[in-house]
Amino acid sequence: MRRSGSSLCCLEFCLLVFAFGLIPSFAQTPQATPPPGQTPPGVPGGRGGPGHMPPAPKAGVCPLPILPALPAYTDTSFYAEVNVPHGRVEEASYRNFAGEHKRMHVYLPPGYDATTSATYPVLYLNHGGGDDDTAWTRPGVARHGGAANFILDNLIAAGKAKPMIVAMPNTHACASATPSAPGKDDACTKEYLKDIIPYVESHYRAKSDREDRALAGLSMGGFVTLNTGLPHLDTFSELFVYSSGYFPDQQKAFEDNFQDLFKNSQATNDLFRVPLYMSAGETDIALKNAQAVMAILNRNGIRNFWVFSSGGHEWNNWRRDLYQTAQIMFPDCRGK
Repeated sequence: MRRSGSSLCCLEFCLLVFAFGLIPSFAQTPQATPPPGQTPPGVPGGRGGPGHMPPAPKAGVCPLPILPALPAYTDTSFYAEVNVPHGRVEEASYRNFAGEHKRMHVYLPPGYDATTSATYPVLYLNHGGGDDDTAWTRPGVARHGGAANFILDNLIAAGKAKPMIVAMPNTHACASATPSAPGKDDACTKEYLKDIIPYVESHYRAKSDREDRALAGLSMGGFVTLNTGLPHLDTFSELFVYSSGYFPDQQKAFEDNFQDLFKNSQATNDLFRVPLYMSAGETDIALKNAQAVMAILNRNGIRNFWVFSSGGHEWNNWRRDLYQTAQIMFPDCRGK
């Protein structure tokens, strides 16, 4: 019997299918079952499978806040002196543990003098290298001054920040770029614990528990924040670091010094009412150092906010950082 051309083509195609293994799955050779312990990741019972998943992280002791957006780099309205109730800024002098005469500037929120029964949480806010305790309340003109008092006035008037006291000490002489460690307080830490905090809490209507103390600082003041805050999470519950991070020759020491905190990251995280905050600008001279410190925190499971912005090592960023972070400070929650 003669075969048509179409029949021959069909026969040739079938032969090619079998020759190259292009056959339905039911005709393929079954795959061998992997030996125990060698199941591929993601397969039940294998690496990454349900039987071997690490425990899920716990939520924080307070609800995770939504971090507000930064103002635009060129925005000046958020620190302008406008027609809202204003707080006041005053100078305070004290003698520190070493017998030195020291000064700080203190912001008292609107209504502080009128409502004498009210008490307030305290933000301890540190300046950068080459500056002093006047820096954060100097007028916010381009590269010179933080205008912190107007930032807080405007946020409080808008209901976006809690009324708070802001203590701004002069830490120029005691700040160190060397990481401290639990039990080994540096000079700034000693001054905070022995002098600055006791002075503020005895001279102003400041709340005196750790839940109502936050510590923040820019550049050199970021070192103060890390050196003083991390070893003393029994004293502070919120840390905010603007444009700062340890230099490469100190990064291993930082990780080594805080191994006790990092080994039990969950217990450490439970001490933060707000995740640790770090920020840097895209042209910031501190960017790489900040990223390296953040990598250490991430590697060791410490909850954090990382904010990467336009701009560099400058007041245009630090004012925006304060504006953003003041809105998440001192949350209302039962967590300690």
